[in-house]
Amino acid sequence: MRHLCSIKMDLESFASGCFRLNLPGNYFITMLDKSHKYLSCSNCESRKLSLFGEFCEKDVHDLDEDKSCAYYKKNQPIFLEGSNPRGVFCLNQGKVKVFTRGDEGKEQIIHIAKAGEIIGFRAMFSGEPYKVSATTLEECNICFIGKEDFLNMIDSNPALRNGIMRELSKELGERAIFITNLAQKTVRERLAFALLILGDIYGNEPINLTREDMANFIGTATETLIRLLKEFKEEGLIAIHTRKLDLIDKESLILIAGK
Repeated sequence: MRHLCSIKMDLESFASGCFRLNLPGNYFITMLDKSHKYLSCSNCESRKLSLFGEFCEKDVHDLDEDKSCAYYKKNQPIFLEGSNPRGVFCLNQGKVKVFTRGDEGKEQIIHIAKAGEIIGFRAMFSGEPYKVSATTLEECNICFIGKEDFLNMIDSNPALRNGIMRELSKELGERAIFITNLAQKTVRERLAFALLILGDIYGNEPINLTREDMANFIGTATETLIRLLKEFKEEGLIAIHTRKLDLIDKESLILIAGK
């Protein structure tokens, strides 16, 4: 009891200090939420859009027991190329870039994951180290499920197993298109194609990606990207608000991309 009272006094002193420093009264609570935010799978809208979306009530309860949650800052690594997979990551909120590096260290972004996506399970199946890295593009809430728990879920849940097979098949087709675009399309065509993909990822929000990341996504120099974005703006295809972009004429972008 005395220990609890001591903790209460320490918290009260900390809160009082926050006010003296002109910090908001909920600063400490906000900091705790960001350092380790608990998320319930049963109430998670992102989970319903993920491979776990068809889970029954018992499966959701077991998932809740097996996972842990964490807050990630912008530009914080999730896993690194060459490291060994320990489990899978389910993105509750935010966006993550999945990329590899060339011989000179330049990034090539091969995928941008959004809320509801699970990343890291492909390397776990192969039993090899990660062939790619993953880093947050913005503040994220991410849940982690250990390798053994995830493999047990696959063994006991046909819906999850079938969902993963569909995801892997879909990814194979997307990678084929990605490689074809890099090899055969002009930079202008690749930019139009990438903007359409980013439009789907960001939905109703403006596209909010650094010029460097966008250049690494389409496989070109940052200077070339900036010049083409200016051309697209002058042609009325996009609107630029500092770093953020809005797609204005999707039909024309589709024609340029050759979709």
